[in-house]
Amino acid sequence: MFDPSTAPRVFAVPPGSDFPKALVAGLHSRSTGQPPEALARVQLVVNTRRMARRVRDLFDKGPACLLPRLSLVTDLGESINLAQIPPAIPALRRRLELTQLVSKLLEQQPDLAARSSLFDLSDSLAALIDEMQGEGVSPEAIRQLDVSDMSGHWARAQAFIGIADRFVDTGDNALDAQARQRRVVENLIARWQVEPPQHPVILAGSTGSRGTTLMLMEAIARLPQGALILPGYDFDQPDAVWTRLDEALTSEDHPQYRFRKLMTMLDLRPDQIERWTRDAPPSAPRNRLVSLALRPAPITDAWMTEGPQLTDLTEATADLTLVEAQSPRSEALAIALRLRQAAETGQTAALITPDRMLTRQVSAALDRWNITPDDSAGLPLQLSPPGRFLRHVAGLFTRRLDGEALLTLLKHPLCHGGDERGAHLLHTRDLELDLRRHGPPFPDGPSLTAFAIRKEVSEGWIQWLIRHFCDQQISGELPLSEWVTRLRRLAEAISTGSSGESGPIWDKNAGQKALAVLTALEDESGHGGQMTAHDFADLLGALLAGEEVRDRDAPHPRIMIWGTLEARVQGADLLILGGLNEGSWPEAPAPDPWLSRQMRNKVGLLLPERRIGLSAHDFQQAIGAPEVWLTRATRSDDAETVPSRWLNRLTNLLQGLPDQGGRTALTKMRDRGGQWLSWSEQLEHAPEIKAAARPSPRPPVASRPRRLSVTEIKRLIRDPYAIYAKHVLRLKPLDPLVQAPDALLRGIVIHEILEHFVKDSVLDTALLNRENFLKRAEMLLDQHVAWPTARKLWLARLERIADDFLAAETARRGDGGPVAFEAAMKLVLAPLDVTIVGRADRIDLNTRGAVRLIDYKTGTAPTESQQAKFDKQLLIEAAMAEQGGIEGFDPLPVAEAVFIGMGGSYKEVPAPLAKEPTDKVLAELKELISAYLEPDQGFSSRRMLHKDTDIGDYDHLARFGEWDRTAETKPEDLS
Repeated sequence: MFDPSTAPRVFAVPPGSDFPKALVAGLHSRSTGQPPEALARVQLVVNTRRMARRVRDLFDKGPACLLPRLSLVTDLGESINLAQIPPAIPALRRRLELTQLVSKLLEQQPDLAARSSLFDLSDSLAALIDEMQGEGVSPEAIRQLDVSDMSGHWARAQAFIGIADRFVDTGDNALDAQARQRRVVENLIARWQVEPPQHPVILAGSTGSRGTTLMLMEAIARLPQGALILPGYDFDQPDAVWTRLDEALTSEDHPQYRFRKLMTMLDLRPDQIERWTRDAPPSAPRNRLVSLALRPAPITDAWMTEGPQLTDLTEATADLTLVEAQSPRSEALAIALRLRQAAETGQTAALITPDRMLTRQVSAALDRWNITPDDSAGLPLQLSPPGRFLRHVAGLFTRRLDGEALLTLLKHPLCHGGDERGAHLLHTRDLELDLRRHGPPFPDGPSLTAFAIRKEVSEGWIQWLIRHFCDQQISGELPLSEWVTRLRRLAEAISTGSSGESGPIWDKNAGQKALAVLTALEDESGHGGQMTAHDFADLLGALLAGEEVRDRDAPHPRIMIWGTLEARVQGADLLILGGLNEGSWPEAPAPDPWLSRQMRNKVGLLLPERRIGLSAHDFQQAIGAPEVWLTRATRSDDAETVPSRWLNRLTNLLQGLPDQGGRTALTKMRDRGGQWLSWSEQLEHAPEIKAAARPSPRPPVASRPRRLSVTEIKRLIRDPYAIYAKHVLRLKPLDPLVQAPDALLRGIVIHEILEHFVKDSVLDTALLNRENFLKRAEMLLDQHVAWPTARKLWLARLERIADDFLAAETARRGDGGPVAFEAAMKLVLAPLDVTIVGRADRIDLNTRGAVRLIDYKTGTAPTESQQAKFDKQLLIEAAMAEQGGIEGFDPLPVAEAVFIGMGGSYKEVPAPLAKEPTDKVLAELKELISAYLEPDQGFSSRRMLHKDTDIGDYDHLARFGEWDRTAETKPEDLS
């Protein structure tokens, strides 16, 4: 197939060409005139399975021929002659072993790193070991580094890197995948040196970015009939630029650096790289433009000398569109519109981006037209239904069961499958409402049983619930094998449900993939050692995050979403390069906790810029396609973004070539993008909805409330609309599912503590002391507050104010004492026929037979001025007491009414009875109530709130926010 040559044989395909298509076309062309079996003698080695599938598909399209022997770089070890090398150790086993060793190291030296970084450190160390094996770097080379200027960091890093020694220098029976691959390649090269193959051996599609692959490429290029075919080789780059790419520290991020490194190894000049086919690239002028734009930074002065020679910029940019959207959503919508047009016109179109958030937004936008793109990446397994389900089940082991965790699992689509799922969902709904209304915050067997009795739930369902959800928390360590067994058994039981039918957890593609992950973890669990529930949950999440699952729904045949890896082996009429912002494309290099750039360069490891260089090469290949869109969002998360360095170079170069039409070409690129952005804005345009007016409903008098509590009078004054919503519409706020130790619970518990303590001391005054007070407080806090932190905090507050409270209580006992607690109060306002009800926290009688009303406040007690105008609770209670409104008591004079503040400090705020006598209070109350019984009086929203920032339970119903306190109310008569 090839003429004899003393020099290594290297071919290339220019950027923009469909590489697999060009590869197959070149093979057909070079086998023309030869016997049919000549092509079958060719050994074609490619670097990915995607490439292999695409090459087979292209051969299948014809013409008819015998296929070459197609294999992968990683499959060379499957050869019969190399079968003596044992299989590689599973990566999961190495990961588990490393995790154990790092865990022990952190236990011995806790100052090295936080425990929460265990799995991140293990994964990073595993990646370093893989890299050392792939690049042929020994641990000894790393230990010999000169680190005099970073001794502190290096000492910590060495503690971890020392773990790598036992894994890098392993025998043939314990090789990692990278070590085995290098051993295979070394053995193959040694055999070729003794007996070189005489048939054609072609390695195609690799850039040689990894050491083992580069070593294989060098050996194949030197074979008698060996050849390399490079993708995206820049034939327009001058020799002077090639020679400047020798230094890795300054050139690693250039798209052509890896080819220069290969040429140096093979002692080749740039002009010795031949074209694989005679076919021209889709846009040669664009390739020249991009080649100049991407020149390495030290010699961008070439723009000044070579820029004026670019006289075909109009042709180069004719099929380039630049979309600079205001937000990622606008960018996604513009891309979706263009893909929709491609689907209608029959174009093959692909979005290429490493930004998975952008791809999800584009897929969502396409869904409105029922277009499902063929997404090569799929969905991360951890976000699939089985992945989420397994993570939620593993979470039961880590913490005490709360309402949120319970209902999250009960509502999951994989929970309680089978014919009785409908009944299960009904029970779940009832349970949610019950938990919101009655609690407890941490459901257990007795509380769930009590719920079942109240709601008459089937015994089978409630027993299934108690058995598989309650008391699953495990605080100690267990072997990994035990964790996996428990997780699988519990997940299957929860998915099966109370009916006993097989659950759907392992169904479909995602379920099978999740089962495979658990099975692999079970097989290697013997190497995982002991771990806590939190460590196991973190490990499970990391393993699920490393897998992806594709949807089985039939995607659109011509609309694709590719990552940069997939784009290397595919071709399309339209390529959309999306998310062209720094940090996205290219992605920011991951921080290396072990070695600096200089240290990596000295020992021969890969530099962090390697990934940037590969991304740059992907960009250079993709932008040479027949039609290309370049898209980015100028803002993201309320911050300006930085355009991708390659896009920045391209636009700057065009901007600097006005005489060659560069600025005009750039303007046209932006205009084309602007047109699509305009269309996307029109698509998003919604008719203006008039803002709601400030409501003031006027319901029929017969529907207005005839019974109000004392505490609701304040609300009637400040926010009448809330009274309307509660009593006329009969709407009640839904209690939160996630219960917390909030102000309401604190108030209830403090009231109960004071009531019990004061009751006890009435019978025995010797109990009126600090020790008994705090003992009673601690007992009731343990009984009613499920959160240990809140219990300690609230008890500490009580300890701080205990002495002041006891001193004041002792003084009060000197003038009478308590006679009633939580006393019911009721007063009918004649002739309005409105009943005022209430409950006094505590009623004392002094030595003169007069009443002392006491109300405990755990928040801020209202001032006397606020009581006189708005917060009239104690004043009204005093009026009710003098009118005989206290249940079980005759009308009595009120000597005193006082708020006792039990917040951060002890404080007493008396009611202004002298300024606001009970007769006046009662008359003003009747006047207020009678006003709201008039047909023309509306219940205005937020009439006189204390602060604009105060939040009401019914503000959303009143559509507050569409109006503010300056807006006039709009009365509305209701019938």
